[in-house]
Amino acid sequence: MNEIKIEIQIQRPLVEVFAFTINPKNTPKWVHSIVIEETSEWPVKVGTIYRSKNKAGDWSELVLTAFEENKMFTLTKKENKYHVTYIFTPINPDLTELEYIWVDNGELKETYIQTLVDNLKSVMESEV
Repeated sequence: MNEIKIEIQIQRPLVEVFAFTINPKNTPKWVHSIVIEETSEWPVKVGTIYRSKNKAGDWSELVLTAFEENKMFTLTKKENKYHVTYIFTPINPDLTELEYIWVDNGELKETYIQTLVDNLKSVMESEV
């Protein structure tokens, strides 16, 4: 297993950062390879399936395998190829630290992961 861990600070309250990242409608705003994402149920809980369609038209599925409201969640590729964990920590009322941990059986591209996290920060801090 290979792991990439990136920590960033986002100038937004924790509840807003958590709500934004868990909501599948927001994924295409910061993961530019995804054109649509949907869940099998809302609100989500452990076992919820996230289905994503990429620009090539291919669908993939991830399962919510860990979930603590406003604290953390983990999405796992159904074939167990990889998983990603988001951990949220309040720094102050308007600043949140996000720890993004990507674990993969294959070769990781740290620049890709960094770009994802940077996109999330940019989108969150520009939202009104």
